[in-house]
Amino acid sequence: MISGAGGEIGHGLIQRLAEEGTYSILALDLRPMDPELAALCAHTVVGTILDTNLLERIASEYQIAGIFHLAAMLSTRGEFIPETAHEINVQGTLNLLKFAVGEARNSGSNVKFIFPSSIAVYGLPDVATKATADTVAEGDFLVPTTMYGINKLSCEHLGRYYTHHYRQLAADRDGFHVDFRSLRFPGLISAFTVPSGGTSDYAPEMLHAAAKGEEYACFARPDTRIPFMAMPDAIDALLGLFNAPFENLSTTVYNVGSFSPSAEEIKAKTLAAFPDARITYENDRQRQGILDTWPADVDDSRARADWGWNPSYDFARAFDEYLIPNIRQRYDGA
Repeated sequence: MISGAGGEIGHGLIQRLAEEGTYSILALDLRPMDPELAALCAHTVVGTILDTNLLERIASEYQIAGIFHLAAMLSTRGEFIPETAHEINVQGTLNLLKFAVGEARNSGSNVKFIFPSSIAVYGLPDVATKATADTVAEGDFLVPTTMYGINKLSCEHLGRYYTHHYRQLAADRDGFHVDFRSLRFPGLISAFTVPSGGTSDYAPEMLHAAAKGEEYACFARPDTRIPFMAMPDAIDALLGLFNAPFENLSTTVYNVGSFSPSAEEIKAKTLAAFPDARITYENDRQRQGILDTWPADVDDSRARADWGWNPSYDFARAFDEYLIPNIRQRYDGA
C-alpha cells in the first residue's frame, strides 16, 4: 500500500515496484491517479488517511504486507496552516500505524512501514554552528523550527514506539507488530515532476526556469548549502531499507545523503548547460532562516553499514546525466 501515491516519490516508486513484480500495489491518494500510473497498480483508492472509515474498508478488502507512507503536507505550506499540517502529518501517520497493527494481527506477521522523514527534523542554532558542524548524525541538533520538521520528528518517535514498545503493559500483547523504518531524506530533485514550492526547491526551480528560458530569482543566498539527492537514488533508498533484514537494523531512523552543493554551485552547473539562463538572487529572509537551520551535510554511515546504502548519483552525474538532459527534453519545442 502506498499513501500519497500520486506525488513526486510515488511516481518513481510505483514504476520500480511494478518492474520488480514482487508485490501487488494498492495506491491511495486524495486525487485520482494518472491513468498511466494507475495501470501499474492492482488497485487504486481515492481518499484521505484521515478517513478512518476508509482505512477500515481497505483492511476488510485487502491484506497489506507493507506500507510506504508518502502522504504529507510539505514544509512551506505547513507554515501557513500549521494545525492542518499537524493533523495530516501526525494524526494521519497515527491512523496508518494503527491500521498496520491490525494488518499484522490479522496476517500473523509483521507489517513493514516505510516512512520518509526529512532533514527538516534538524534545527541548528545559527549559521556559525552549521559551518563547523561538518556532517550531522541522526541524534544531533533535533530542535526543528518548522511544523513540518516537528511533525516528522514526532512520527519518527511514534514509529519507534509502535515497533518496540506498543502496548508494553498489556497482558494480551502479541508477538506481531509494526516494523517501522524511516529515512531522513535531503532535498529531493526529480527530472520528471515540476517543483511545488518547497523550501529546498530552489535547485530544481533554477533548472526548470533555465530550460524554459525564464528568468529566475533564487530565494536562497549563494552560499546556502544543504544536502540533495536525485530521485532515482531516493527510490533505491526506500527499497533498500524495505528489503533489509530486520536483524541488520540498528535503529528505526536512518540518514541518507548524496551530494551537498551550494546555491552558487548549482547556478554554475545550470549556466554551463543553459548559457543564456538569467539567474539572480532575491533572498527570502523567512525561507533562508529555515535553510540555515538545516545541516550542510549528513552522516549516513549507519545506513551504509547496516543495509548497504550507496548513492549512484553524485553532484556531477545527477545534473549531467539525469536532471539536465531530461528537463531539457521536457521543454524542447514547447
